[in-house]
Amino acid sequence: MSSYQIEVCTALTSFLIFFVKKILKNINEIIGILCYNTLMKEIIVPKKYNQKKLSTFILDTYPSLRQSIFFKALRKKDIRINDKKISQNEIVCENDKITLYIKDEDLYNSSDIKIVYEDDNIVVAYKPENISVTENSNEKYTLTSYLQEKIDKNVMPCHRIDRNTKGLVLFAKNKESLDILLDKFKKNEIEKYYIAIVYGLPKENHKLLKDYLFKDSKKNQVYISNVPKKGYQEIITEYKVITKDLEKNTSTLEIVLHTGKTHQIRAHLAYHGFPIIGDGKYGDNKINKSFDKKHQELYSYKLVFKFKGNNGILDYLNNKVIRTKGDIM
Repeated sequence: MSSYQIEVCTALTSFLIFFVKKILKNINEIIGILCYNTLMKEIIVPKKYNQKKLSTFILDTYPSLRQSIFFKALRKKDIRINDKKISQNEIVCENDKITLYIKDEDLYNSSDIKIVYEDDNIVVAYKPENISVTENSNEKYTLTSYLQEKIDKNVMPCHRIDRNTKGLVLFAKNKESLDILLDKFKKNEIEKYYIAIVYGLPKENHKLLKDYLFKDSKKNQVYISNVPKKGYQEIITEYKVITKDLEKNTSTLEIVLHTGKTHQIRAHLAYHGFPIIGDGKYGDNKINKSFDKKHQELYSYKLVFKFKGNNGILDYLNNKVIRTKGDIM
């Protein structure tokens, strides 16, 4: 090969290397942008965090988030307030929009998710607080997405519990099971039992509460009435007192839901004078602060299958009881 050919080959090789590096750099930038947008979380500051430090709000909202990761995100300007990049731990105001670019695995502790029961058709998982059952506009990483990744992409929830309520959630692993279980919930053939710690001492140790509930979807809040009104639906909540603490003026209740409406237990008990400790929406913030509780003391601890009629491929679940293992309190 002549010296000229060698020079041409060398020049061509250098050009190709430069060209490939340029392409790879562009690809990495595109991937980075896509990942950056995927990681985005938007949350609105509620009234109780008005004039509080940003760190207080974020670390309360995401208890699994380490302070070091939070402050690193600040330094990198991966946190915005009302679309403005910040690098300091600023004071936030009610209705401020906080945008986070922090990985899901840093925000949530998936090790707290437990599989309590599983067979070919269903999964019952224990949901920790601070994670939603299903996806919403602010939260892509959910209990459902976790199970779809770990077990099967077809896993779907049959019901929900609130984001800050711990406990059991039932999932179907196939469409046939999902259709059956949704029908069973509609017919009240699956009983859901909860434990709640409330402020107050009920005079009656066992009672069936019957009232009416209206849901304001825009405010994500419900209202209770003791008489029928337009837009209100009947709700039935049964409670039994397990223990009373006279010194603290608290009671531990076992609750059975006979209807399953949004925030039913929390709003219904508060309406009757027994707010759940830690409930910032329907409870008393002064009481919550005195007990140092930031989330409702409400736990979904038991599912009882009481099927009637045709149960299809899930007939084996009839009369089965699934409950949390160990101490949930």
